[in-house]
Amino acid sequence: MATAPKLDATTAEALREAMRAAQAGDISRARTLAEDAVAHSPAPAPLHAFLGMLAARAGDLAGAAEQLGRAHRARPSDVTILCNLIAVLIDLGDQGQALDVATRELAFADPSLRVARYRGFLAQALDRFPEAAEAYEFVLERAPQDFESWNNLGNARVALGDFDGSIAALEKAVALDPRAAPTQVNLASALRSAGRRGEAEAVLRAAAGRFPEDAHIRHDLYVLLKGDGRNDEALPMIESAARLDPAHAGIQLKLAIEYGLVMETAKAEAAYLRVLDIAPTERDAYLGLAIQYEHGNREEELAPLIARAERNGVDIGTLSFLRAFELRRAKAFEEGLAALALVPPEIEPERTAHLRATLLDRLGRSDEAFHWFEETARLHAASGSEPLERAAELRDELRGELASMSPEWVAGWTRDLPPAEPHAPVFLVGFPRSGTTLLDTILMGHPDTAVLEEKPPLNIVADTIGGLDKLATMDAPSIAAARARYFEEVAKLVPLAPGQLLVDKSPLFLHKVPLIKRLFPEARFILALRHPCDVLLSCFMSNFRLNRAMSNFLRLEDAAELYDLSFRHWERANALFPVQSHAIVYERLIEDVEAEVRPLFDWLGLEWHPQALDHTHTARSRGLITTASYSQVTEPIYKRAAGRWHRYRAHLEPVLPVLAPWVGKFGYSL
Repeated sequence: MATAPKLDATTAEALREAMRAAQAGDISRARTLAEDAVAHSPAPAPLHAFLGMLAARAGDLAGAAEQLGRAHRARPSDVTILCNLIAVLIDLGDQGQALDVATRELAFADPSLRVARYRGFLAQALDRFPEAAEAYEFVLERAPQDFESWNNLGNARVALGDFDGSIAALEKAVALDPRAAPTQVNLASALRSAGRRGEAEAVLRAAAGRFPEDAHIRHDLYVLLKGDGRNDEALPMIESAARLDPAHAGIQLKLAIEYGLVMETAKAEAAYLRVLDIAPTERDAYLGLAIQYEHGNREEELAPLIARAERNGVDIGTLSFLRAFELRRAKAFEEGLAALALVPPEIEPERTAHLRATLLDRLGRSDEAFHWFEETARLHAASGSEPLERAAELRDELRGELASMSPEWVAGWTRDLPPAEPHAPVFLVGFPRSGTTLLDTILMGHPDTAVLEEKPPLNIVADTIGGLDKLATMDAPSIAAARARYFEEVAKLVPLAPGQLLVDKSPLFLHKVPLIKRLFPEARFILALRHPCDVLLSCFMSNFRLNRAMSNFLRLEDAAELYDLSFRHWERANALFPVQSHAIVYERLIEDVEAEVRPLFDWLGLEWHPQALDHTHTARSRGLITTASYSQVTEPIYKRAAGRWHRYRAHLEPVLPVLAPWVGKFGYSL
């Protein structure tokens, strides 16, 4: 890689001063000095790198990644900056981004080989084994004594099915460092994968003699012998492994199972209990103990076992196995519901499916709950109405509109406008599940408002006009006619008294701003905001009626794309038109309704009306609630859904890159 350019005098002096402050322990001043200097430096990459170092030291990994990313983009050939950035991204858990940074070009241009080693490690962690093998081979051509890279290359080649190449690499690693026990275990595993089981056993037995305190070598010998059906030889090996590593739950569990198979019930029970001491939620240990008690006619032991399982938060299947029959006979509702919800599908498929759905969420069993939401979505998607295709049509339409929405397009609009509309409605928008129903219920409780809840007047007018491209040529009479049609349709739905403020609530009018501004230039917007991840998760979990928009919530990737397109549409419209908007943040709303709503009432020109805050009373008197929030809005405000996405983060990971820009823009974090 190229040598880093010499620092200019301004940057060098600023960096020296900041470093002196840091060395003196004044981290705050060091950061301030560097941040101030960035704006004036002609080449601020070293300052960004320094700020990244400070952020990493302070535990702010996201901030460190941002600063180091800036430094790297400015100096892509600086190995130190690059490696620091990779290390921070790894600590953040973003191995994919780290690998994207550790490109093949940069890795192979680095004479220190650090980047290539990182690249190999990351590619292997991400199961991108061809890239991993290539990186390790590059390293070893230049550093043939690097036994760790030989070991890693051997493991990558196993994954590629190159067993001979793997064995050769691992044999080289063992020869370079015969003191590394894990490498010998890896070699035995490669030999076993190649069908050379005798050689694998010989390697493990030799390693067991060389490393008498290593439990994992004996465990692997047990696995090999067990696979060969040599059970009498396998049991002593797992006994030895368990004795050497008494805190390893997996080894203790295998020992318990083996004791059970040979009817050593007392030993099996003791081993299972050791597993529970180590891993209080280990399902197979509870199931194994239950089998022991049942076969030993010790059913009186089930109740204490159930109690222990409950205390430790054991998984659904375990508790169902332990409790189903007993609680069915006892007709204990709460306990029986919990047990039945944990019954595996093959035991009680009809009842357990339903009870699982209800109790998973109550018990916080997020992974299982997500599975059933996915299954529900799959069934919906298979319907004859082709919801996925209709969802894609809407997204395509929004992409087309975004392509059309330009300053030149707006400049071409006819300027022949009717007089201002003194009673222009206020539009309550925001992505679905952002608290719009709670907010419209509060507004509905004010005597000077009339609220439309996701009703069709604007859509009817839009259909009459004929699409976004027709807006440009509308003249004053056609705009006036469209306004009149809108209010005609409103009048069919809600009586609008003189002086009342009309609030038209429909979340996805987010992408109707050009139409609204064409009809009502004076219109104002209330924008409901909530953490994008909570919004998306809630949409995915909701049982919407599957129109074109809601069909996008059958798959997270579609929902995320619709979210991105909707807010890009909103942002583009805000850039093209003078949009008056007031944001209501869901998380603040549920913390302090009055503090969040009072400024909104002032902005709307409404006198303060404290009775509006009694949203539960309003909801009960409003009649049919047609949104997915019908059950929540009649309850006192609760906070359990705020931040719920964290429990489902693993499932949201694929769409977080799409949501991340909006998370930051709206003041949230990941």
